[in-house]
Amino acid sequence: MVEYIGVSDVSRFVTSLGLGPFLERLAAMMEADYRRWDEFEKSARVASHSAVGVIELMPTSDAQFYAFKYVNGHPKNTARGLLTVTAFGLLADVVTGYPLLLSELTITTALRTAAMSALAARWLARPDSRSMALIGNGSQSEFQAVAFHRLVGIRTLRLYDIDPLATAKLVHNLQAMPDLNDLEIVRCASAAHACQGADIVTTITADKKNGVILTPPMIRPGMHLNAVGGDCPGKTELHVDVLGMPNLETFVEFAPQTRAEGEIQQMPPDFPVTQFADVVRSAEPLQRRPETITLFDSVGFALEDYSALRFLYALVQEQRVGRHTIDLIPTLLDPKDLYGGTIGASRSRLRRAS
Repeated sequence: MVEYIGVSDVSRFVTSLGLGPFLERLAAMMEADYRRWDEFEKSARVASHSAVGVIELMPTSDAQFYAFKYVNGHPKNTARGLLTVTAFGLLADVVTGYPLLLSELTITTALRTAAMSALAARWLARPDSRSMALIGNGSQSEFQAVAFHRLVGIRTLRLYDIDPLATAKLVHNLQAMPDLNDLEIVRCASAAHACQGADIVTTITADKKNGVILTPPMIRPGMHLNAVGGDCPGKTELHVDVLGMPNLETFVEFAPQTRAEGEIQQMPPDFPVTQFADVVRSAEPLQRRPETITLFDSVGFALEDYSALRFLYALVQEQRVGRHTIDLIPTLLDPKDLYGGTIGASRSRLRRAS
């Protein structure tokens, strides 16, 4: 039998641990896996694009586990009352090839994206960063806000979305969280207004287009840019001139994938970037000058989903109450008799019953 984790199970895990501690543990697991970068098979995701969205498969493996995620991105879905992003994933045993866990990854993708954003900021942003602009207040914004508050120490959140109802939703949800009592929330009239006084700027918009959310005049020396929304060909959030700014250093998850899907798709193939794994594995800490602008050009990478599935599998073992299994793989007395142990056995039971 294969372990199964549904939406209600992930919600139960998060409620039991607390959203902040859950994100912190997940970030720690991702950091540990990024330190093992060379142990993983790595490839860009396999994407099927249409005029209205994209469906992707994201695989990776090491010597112990194989993992993949199925995920879609359809920005127009909300007009139909549907989610923009849905996902599920599987964790398998490399030695036997048997699946161990089938899990929802819609909520978990939002959790791992936020955890990865905050983890990168802990390494790349100025240690004294306390104010963040959050531009795009949709379905992932609460997770980003909590992750940066918990892992980075953000105490002022400057919000902007072209849809004021999205901002109102975010404010309502954040104010209902008791752990965020010390978080100052500022509603802003524009993206430029949100950036004023911000140490970190997170862009996480949904439209599948070459957007211009950030322009050079909005950015000041010492900022950290967490560009999350641009994550497929033809979908960006930063004006191309931002990428050419002096003192900008760009960091990515997996360079071959980001060059096709991230903000740097706007730049020549030899545009200089540093992979995040090289930062966390370096013997020397990152030397960040006060005037340096750091950009984490995040498109999401399969290693993060591997970490998330491994984390969920560990939680299943820890919290044995309410576990679910599904009969995805046959259990046979004779592994060479697939027919007799499945269809043949069912036919025999039917004959005996009649």
